[in-house]
Amino acid sequence: MASESAEDPGTAAAVAAAEAAGPSSGESVRIDSWIWSVRLVKTRSLGAAACKGGHVRVNGERVKPSHSLRVGDEVRLRAETRERIVVVKRLIRKRVGAPVAVQCYIDNSPPPPPRDAVAPAGVRDRGTGRPTKRDRREMERLRGPAGPGAFGPPVGFGGPGDQDAPAGGTGGRGGRGARRGRDSRGGASGGAARP
Repeated sequence: MASESAEDPGTAAAVAAAEAAGPSSGESVRIDSWIWSVRLVKTRSLGAAACKGGHVRVNGERVKPSHSLRVGDEVRLRAETRERIVVVKRLIRKRVGAPVAVQCYIDNSPPPPPRDAVAPAGVRDRGTGRPTKRDRREMERLRGPAGPGAFGPPVGFGGPGDQDAPAGGTGGRGGRGARRGRDSRGGASGGAARP
């Protein structure tokens, strides 16, 4: 790896700066800070959340965000749709560019899943205008039951099986057309009508 950094002086300078900002010999770095520094996660808070959620393992064990990381540790991170498996080569604390970040670990991750050559369901060509109701139903059919809007109306809006909604279906105070002291048909509703 020293030959790679010697070929590009900009990368060599960035590696030197990252090592200078790193811990002294014998010290360690927090796991959430390191996975953010080498660009395995986008933010440090996402790294901490991944650790708390059990998505980060060091040498086969679940770890907390404050776990001390050392050179030679194997880090397994489940991020987005794939699993990353890396072995720590360098400990750094500051976030670095991608060319420097890849020199801080050995990547043993399985290859990412191939992207389908087919356009994703529900994507329309630019300039085709707003989808009609028929187009929208076709897109929902292609997406399957897990697509947006598959869960029905929110609670309290008169959906099927909604126990909280009144018989009128409006829910809440004064629906459309209802006024104080009158129901929606215009008649008095049990109280004295206002003059």
